[in-house]
Amino acid sequence: MKDDMAPITAFDISHDVDTISTDTGNVVRNYGVFIPCEGNFMYGNASLSYYDSKKRTVENQVFYRANGIPLGDVLQSVTINDTLAYLVVNNSGKIYAISNNTFKYVNKITGLTSPRFMYFVSPVKAYVSDMYSRSIYVVNPMTCMVDRTIDINDGSGEYYRHSSEQMIAYGSYVFVNSWSYDDKILVINANTDELVSQIEVLKQPHRMVLDKNGKIWVLCDGGYQGSEYYGTPGLVKIDAATQTVERTFEFTIGDYPLEITINATGDTIYYCNNHIYRFQVESENIAGNVFFSNPGGRLYYGLGVDPVNSDVYVADAIDYMQSGVVYRLSAAGEQIDKFTVGIIPNGFCFR
Repeated sequence: MKDDMAPITAFDISHDVDTISTDTGNVVRNYGVFIPCEGNFMYGNASLSYYDSKKRTVENQVFYRANGIPLGDVLQSVTINDTLAYLVVNNSGKIYAISNNTFKYVNKITGLTSPRFMYFVSPVKAYVSDMYSRSIYVVNPMTCMVDRTIDINDGSGEYYRHSSEQMIAYGSYVFVNSWSYDDKILVINANTDELVSQIEVLKQPHRMVLDKNGKIWVLCDGGYQGSEYYGTPGLVKIDAATQTVERTFEFTIGDYPLEITINATGDTIYYCNNHIYRFQVESENIAGNVFFSNPGGRLYYGLGVDPVNSDVYVADAIDYMQSGVVYRLSAAGEQIDKFTVGIIPNGFCFR
């Protein structure tokens, strides 16, 4: 398996591409997976890994090797739009736009406080969530400039935080989880760029997905034991059309669920609560069954499902200090591959 620190050349980063015939036409299938690795807070050792799922090869530190500069402090997420990948570097307060074919720097967005995720509303408008600014940035991706902000600071709640995190669109609305010391899903009108309503869930809604039936599943971590803001973790099911909670499933106090993801057809959900669990969205057993167990000593920190073949990717941060490990599994739960990436891998972005 190729895994070195040599400078990247055009030959090194050529990516396998297939053209797949479908009932609606031909679809280009890429085999690349971007893996953001946070690095340690205040150490400036964030990195980006790239995995070719057809060749089963991994390239680490691809941003540094392609550009000759460090990525920065805490790589939170990666979002692809057309030919560019946007790397949200949280504690550095910036977003790098790079070519998703060459990994070369194209542009960057600055002037951000603590950016977390980027969501494309249209080709000329994107939202950037932020942990501390109490606002959502409205960015023009063509110019990489912040056009304006959406005020989400309504002064409600004991802790008065209103951070913003992940974003999911349904109709004309974008749903945003307010994770840090909060218990709200914020609803933004994407036409007017205004906060129009809030949905109360369990404490600290950490991650969320949208299923085929228009239901938003919110994984709430409940905060951590010993925190001043601590409660019961669990899963909350929201009807996106009516913006109301349909069902709440509580976990055990002391659990700390971290990640949730869904397959491309929107009918199977995977989530991490020490082990990796799986359930069908129409099942009554939303606790699910163990899909990939934790034998002990692993720290599952990131989840992803390949949108074409439904392979499942699980990131193990190990101890938050050494290079992490990624397990690639088939939809049947069989291990296909295992490889080493950077420090604290936290997710997957499929080309």
